[in-house]
Parts: sequence; structure tokens; C-alpha cells
Amino acid sequence: MKYVRLGRTGLEVSRLCLGCMSYGVPERGPHAWTLGEDESRPFIKKALEAGINFFDTANVYSDGTSEEILGRALRDFAKREDVVIATKVNGRMRPGPNGQGLSRRAIMQEIDASLRRLGVDHVDLYQIHRWDYATPIEETLEALHDVVKAGKARYIGASSMFAWQFAKALAISEREGWTKFVSMQNYVNLLYREEEREMLPLCAAEGVGVIPWSPMARGRLTRDWDETSARSETDEFGKSLYKKTGDADRRVVERVAEIAGSRGVPRAQIALAWVLSKSAITAPIVGATKLQHLDDAIAALDVKLSTDEIKALEEPYVPHAVVGYA
Repeated sequence: MKYVRLGRTGLEVSRLCLGCMSYGVPERGPHAWTLGEDESRPFIKKALEAGINFFDTANVYSDGTSEEILGRALRDFAKREDVVIATKVNGRMRPGPNGQGLSRRAIMQEIDASLRRLGVDHVDLYQIHRWDYATPIEETLEALHDVVKAGKARYIGASSMFAWQFAKALAISEREGWTKFVSMQNYVNLLYREEEREMLPLCAAEGVGVIPWSPMARGRLTRDWDETSARSETDEFGKSLYKKTGDADRRVVERVAEIAGSRGVPRAQIALAWVLSKSAITAPIVGATKLQHLDDAIAALDVKLSTDEIKALEEPYVPHAVVGYA
């Protein structure tokens, strides 16, 4: 396994991050395809054995059960000081007023709830799970600063938003002397490259680590365009990502298949190798519901695409509507 610094911090993370949205009680969330605890533990154990030390979850994943499953597995399979735990806050956790968002009250309440579920006294990276339009960003940033100063989080990060929003947040934190975001978790893959326009250059200029979600486009880059999976058939959010660009997206998927075939490797390795080839990207967040998914992700670290291969993969792309920010 290879390790890199997260942005300009001294924190060392594996070049791959295991995303834990796939692990949670299926009946406790909107995703019927999630794996229960007994099914999830082998993936976390295998990731650790491969040298992955970076794990990402969220309070909202499967109603908190993702955090619970991850926390118990890490306690059983690793030492706390050897792993980097990231979680997120914003999504609705209960009905009624104050059940979601990035207010001071929500952040202070949810960090404690996440720590209880994870079974730890701090997380390494606490991230806002999208922008909260109902709360002043100053309130959110000061609350996150206080979470860090209280020792409940070591660093803070953000997730998908407009580049102007992220720039504004960084500038306010700088002005007020508050803890700054050190990472951006955004949507980057061969089927959605809009982040290359502004967000990736901004992160590179500011020394912010980039840990993209869905680097293989929710599996679409790993199989024929018309082939489906249990997840794709029930993933309404995923369906919305590619409604208007199907013809161009299909050609990208075909290019991935061509290059994978010529190299004699699975398509997943080519799709992830492209993400890893981008200098601004620190550690893609990979999901795995089959152990082969982890094998392919780890193998992709050694796949070096040529300039011609990268050009061939990128050539069919057309501009996409901005998605993933809501």
C-alpha cells in the first residue's frame, strides 16, 4: 500500500479509502443492497490486511448503523492509533425540527452521537455532508472549530459543493482564525468530470486533499452499459446522475472496456487508475460489496495509464449538468 499526506496536513492516509456506505442494516436506511454486520466485517478486515488505514462513513448511512459496524470491526481488527476514521454530518437523523443540518446545535449533538456509535473518543476527519443553505456558514465553521478544539475531531473536511462556496468557507476560516477544511470529498470519475473545471484547481492551489466519492460511477464503468446490478436497479439517486448524457457515457464505458481488454485487466482497474492519475487527487473512496472489488482497487494502484490511453478515455466526454451537490 502507498501512503500520502492529506492535503497540507501531516496526516498520512492510504492511497485508497474504504467507503462504508455499503455496510449497514438494510432495514435501517434507503439502500436495500447494503450488507449487514456479518457480511461487512470481512471487507473491513481485508482492507486493513492490505494496508488501507483510511475509512469513511457518515451519521446518515443506514441510520447510523454503518458507524456502529465500522467501529466494532476496527476495535476487533486494528489498533485505534493505526487507523484514520472519517465521518460526516448534515443528513436527516430524526423527524421534525433540528433533525438535520449544520447548525451549532446539530453539529454538537451529532459529533457526540457519531463518537458513541463508533466507540471512539475522537474522529480523525469530520466532514460536512453537503452545504446547508439554511444555516449561516459562519455558524457552521465556528462550531466545527470548537469540535476540533474540544478534541473530538483532529481535522475537518467538506463534501460536494460549488467551488465559490468552498472558497468562501476557506476565506472565512482564514479571516477568523478558525480551523480550516483540509479535504474535499467530491464526485469525480470518467463519467463526471465537471470538478476538473474549478474545484480540483482550487484544491490544488489551496493545498486541500481530494478524496472523491464514486470513482467508478457507482459501478457503471465496470460493466457493459446495459448491464444492471441489484444496486443500480434500486439506486434512484444513481439513476439521476446519467439521464441526459447516455450516448456519450456509453462511449466512455466502451473505451474503458477496450483498454481493459488490451491490457488483460478488469475494467475497474482502468477506471480507478484514471482517477489516481489526476495529481490533485489524494485518495479515492472505493466501495466494495464483493471481495473482488477490493482486489481490483488495490491492483489499480500499480496500473499506470499512458498519455494515449488517458486521451482515449477522455475523448468521448461531453459536459454534464452539475449534480451531486444536493
